[in-house]
Amino acid sequence: MMSMPPYRNHLCSADDLVTSYEATRAGFVALALEKNRRATPYVAEARALQEVASKAKTPADLLTINGIEAGLLTAAGLSDKALVHLLPQDKAEALDGLIKNFLEPAGEKFVEELVFRFLLTRGDTLGGSMRNIGGILAQRKLARAIISTLMIAGIGYRWQHSKTRQWADMTDDDSEIELSLRGLSWESNSRPRTLIYNLTVPLVKNNVDMCLFNLSPDELQTTEYKLAGSYIALGELKGGIDPAGADEHWKTARAALDRIREAFSAAGHFPHTFFIGAAIERKMAGEIWNQLERGVLTNAANLNDLAQIASISRWLCTL
Repeated sequence: MMSMPPYRNHLCSADDLVTSYEATRAGFVALALEKNRRATPYVAEARALQEVASKAKTPADLLTINGIEAGLLTAAGLSDKALVHLLPQDKAEALDGLIKNFLEPAGEKFVEELVFRFLLTRGDTLGGSMRNIGGILAQRKLARAIISTLMIAGIGYRWQHSKTRQWADMTDDDSEIELSLRGLSWESNSRPRTLIYNLTVPLVKNNVDMCLFNLSPDELQTTEYKLAGSYIALGELKGGIDPAGADEHWKTARAALDRIREAFSAAGHFPHTFFIGAAIERKMAGEIWNQLERGVLTNAANLNDLAQIASISRWLCTL
């Protein structure tokens, strides 16, 4: 007797994959809240700059105040990345241009002009960091769902910090670890399992959003992720919520999944492939469903549907 395919645990038809209007609206609100959260430090910096700069009687006096050079350079339109490549004379030229071209023409309002220009540059920085925020929020949401699945099953785990790449044991307080999590490791039926986000897979020569292995973190480090047989499942996770970009996200994911299957097939290994998306329109839902029914995709889910995410998390944790 053939077992039921895993996607059938939470999907009955292509319609179940389609993102609802309510989910789209909630997604945009979540992005706005995250943008406000990320903007908070910049607003605080602007206020600090304004407070100190207010002591200057003229724009030129700003150059005599210690401790605000970085803020002045930002107001001059220079990003943190740009500053690394500039010589002292370049910075001096930029500050001279800021004062003569913008602050002096502002007259008595030069401090306000300074703060506005500081925020303009910081706004560009924020905009850049927000470009992949949908993917980051999606990763956090799925990571929390997987952790919850492990916890209610009484399964302990270890997690990898995204910046230090160090692995740490779970603790009694695991609140917000998904904010800085890159990987999870646990045991399934006494067998090691490790899930890594955003990994450049040597066999594919491309970044893959999610990879599940049958090795422990130490074993993975030894193999340098090159052992084809260690891969259990590979998936694409698309967190962008804008319906206008949904089709493009699916095309990108579909091409990536095709490359994965082709590369592993050439190596004689056939891991599971899956797709999770936040913005799924009706046409692409039909294409995803067709791939599921034909066995091209093993599993799929809409990121906004809690039941679907719980189901695909259980599937990943029990593979």
